[in-house]
Amino acid sequence: MKVVIVHDYLNQQGGAERVVAVLHELFPDAPIYTLFVDRAKLWPALRDATIISSWLRHFPFVMNNFKLFFWLYPIAVRTLSIPECDVVISSSSAYAKGIRIRRRGPRMPLHICYCHTPMRFAWHFEEYIAHETDSKLLVAIARKIVPLLKWWDVMSSRQVDAFVANSSAVKERIRRFYGRNAQVIFPPVDVRTPIRGKGSLSVSSDAPPGEYYLMVSRLVSYKRLSLAVEACTQLGKPLIVIGSGPDRQRLESIAGDTVTFLGWQPDEVVAAYMELCKALIFPGEEDFGITLVEANTHGKPVVAFQSGGALDTICPGVNGVFFREASVEALAKALDELDNTSWDATRIRAWASRFSRQHFQEVISGYIRSLALAAELSSRTAPLAEN
Repeated sequence: MKVVIVHDYLNQQGGAERVVAVLHELFPDAPIYTLFVDRAKLWPALRDATIISSWLRHFPFVMNNFKLFFWLYPIAVRTLSIPECDVVISSSSAYAKGIRIRRRGPRMPLHICYCHTPMRFAWHFEEYIAHETDSKLLVAIARKIVPLLKWWDVMSSRQVDAFVANSSAVKERIRRFYGRNAQVIFPPVDVRTPIRGKGSLSVSSDAPPGEYYLMVSRLVSYKRLSLAVEACTQLGKPLIVIGSGPDRQRLESIAGDTVTFLGWQPDEVVAAYMELCKALIFPGEEDFGITLVEANTHGKPVVAFQSGGALDTICPGVNGVFFREASVEALAKALDELDNTSWDATRIRAWASRFSRQHFQEVISGYIRSLALAAELSSRTAPLAEN
C-alpha cells in the first residue's frame, strides 16, 4: 500500500505535528507534503522523513510571519503534486485536505483526512482575530476574505473520502460545517513518559512539591490563563506557569506572589514539574488537549473548563473536575472541590492509558487499512459511503 501524508505546515512541535510523527512511524516510506517546514522545529521522529514543501519555502518571510499569509495557502496547497499512491492521509486543521489528487494509476487514491478542526480562522473568525492582532486595517481586510475561505473550506472537504476527528467536539464541527460524518480517533499521547526529576528538581519555596498547581501552555489570551492566575492569586494558592507567548507580560501584571512564571522549558523539565505538582489547571477550550492526558500519565488530576476535547478526556471524580463557567469564581470553586477529593494516582494513570501512542497506532492503522481494502475490492467511481 503506497501512502502519502499531507500536513498544513511543519513549523512547530504541537499536537497536530505529533500525529504526523506517529503516522510517519506507521508508514516510514510515505513522503510528507506540506506548505513549508522549519527543520529546526521538527519532532525528532520526523527528522529522517522525506518532506516535500511548496514554493512558499523560497520566501522566508512567509514562514516567519505565517499567520499573515493565510490567504495564500489555499492556492499553494493546490500546487503540490503528489505521486501515484493508494492512500492520501491529510492531517489538517485548515489547508492540507485541499491537496489536489489526480488519477495516476488504475483508480483514484483514497483520501482520508485526520481533522484537528475545521478551519478555525474562517468559522470562528471574531473569536480568533481578537487574539491575533490589534490592527483595525488587518481585521477589516481579513473579514472580507473570510466568506471565500468558508466556501473553499467546504468545497475542499468534498474531495475527502472519509473524515477522522480527534475528538467528539471536532466530530460535531465537521457535521455542522461540512455536513459529513467522522470517525473519532483520539490523538496519540506519550503515556510512557519516564518519571524524572523526583527529588532533584528545585522549586520555589512558595510552591513545595505536592502543593503547587501547574499550567503548561502557550501564553496567549484565548487560552484564558488569566482565570487561573487570578484565582490562585486571590486564594493564595501556589501556581507555576510553564510556557512562553505574547500574553506573558499581561499575565505577570495581574499575578500575585504565589504565581511563578518559568517561561519555556524542555520536555524533561515539564515532566518533572508534572510529577511533583498537585494538579494541572486547564482553563481554555482545546480541540483535544494533550496536556491534560500528559498530566494524568503522572497520576495527577486536572481542573478543566467543561468544553471541547476535555469532555472526552476528563471523567469527574476519576481523573479531574470540571468548572462550567469561564469565571474566576467558578474556577476557585473547582479548585476547592479538587482539594477536598481523594485521588488515586494508579487509577488516573490507568485512565490515561486509553490515549496511548500504541492504541492510536492500532486503531488508525486498522481504520486506514480497512478503508483501503474496501476501495480495492470495489471499483469505486465516487467517494466511499461513510459509516
